[in-house]
Amino acid sequence: MRSGRQLAYDYLKDTVLSDPSMQGQFVNEQTLADEIGVSRTPIREALLLLAAEELVQLVPKRGAYVAPISGREIRELFELRGVVECYAATRAVELDEVPLETMRAELAAQAAVDGDRAREFIEHDHRFHAALVRAVGNDMLTKTYEGLRARQVRAGVEALLGSDDRKQAVLAEHQAIVDALAARDAAAATAAIEIHLKATRQVLLTA
Repeated sequence: MRSGRQLAYDYLKDTVLSDPSMQGQFVNEQTLADEIGVSRTPIREALLLLAAEELVQLVPKRGAYVAPISGREIRELFELRGVVECYAATRAVELDEVPLETMRAELAAQAAVDGDRAREFIEHDHRFHAALVRAVGNDMLTKTYEGLRARQVRAGVEALLGSDDRKQAVLAEHQAIVDALAARDAAAATAAIEIHLKATRQVLLTA
């Protein structure tokens, strides 16, 4: 059974901090405590952990502040994603462990998301890429990638909301990645990943 601190940490990281509308806002400890069903102490403990990860800033007498994602953070995030995901594609092909069934299922689910459900669309986006990273079988690599999740989801939602045609572009870019992996063409897969990440990064940096 997860502790109150772990519940608070997971909720903050997976729900609150990945929400673009929280950028530039202070976290309301009491509201979160009520939503999760814990006291304010676990909330504060979780915020200390998140501050250590630089996901929030603790401001004296004000509380935890969710700073807007900066251009530098965007560039660094996508640079790191490129390194991890391109390595994962190459290694998965080498090991013959490409998770095509899972990736195709996530792509199909993503394509079925309609309306303004940007968060749901990007959750499938994350699982699409994470499946490839997990396939390599390197636990440390997987944990490193999962540590990017809050920033990745927030950036993805922002990019989706910042460009009218980004949804269809993402689906086409994901399909290109799947097609290259299905052909066991590591070079084409890494090129498709790089094109995909560059396109999202560009939307964010020009928004």
